[in-house]
Amino acid sequence: MMALQIRPATLQDYPAWCALWAGYNAFYGRHGDTALPEAQLRLTWQRLLDDAEPMQLWLAELDGQLVGLAHAIYLRNTLLPHYACYLQDLFTAPQARGQGVARALIAAVGDAARAQGCPSVYWHTHQDNTAARQLYDKLARDTGFIVYRTML
Repeated sequence: MMALQIRPATLQDYPAWCALWAGYNAFYGRHGDTALPEAQLRLTWQRLLDDAEPMQLWLAELDGQLVGLAHAIYLRNTLLPHYACYLQDLFTAPQARGQGVARALIAAVGDAARAQGCPSVYWHTHQDNTAARQLYDKLARDTGFIVYRTML
């Protein structure tokens, strides 16, 4: 069995990233008629690979297969002089769950954020995502904040 490897993406990873990204989006109800358009997939991929964008992508590879992804965004913060690191998306393929993939991806995001001078990484998840929350409760503190959104 090969070791889990967390690495940046290459151009050749696009098809496998698309499959993982589709799995993530399906989990949150974006599939079929509500799936993201192809143009948005390409734009997101382009942004994730562009060093000028404040976004980063890490991929988890196990036994030669991509089994997880993490997308993080660096943004200004009104409370700190440093950038904040927002872990926007985290996904582990169903066949690789329970093997430390999500934990390793979160650690990689944390290492990169630390190198950028960020004092922390933050993320949110749906309250019903109990499997993920079991891990998150071990790695981070639930701040108690609730997310609101208004559509414009």
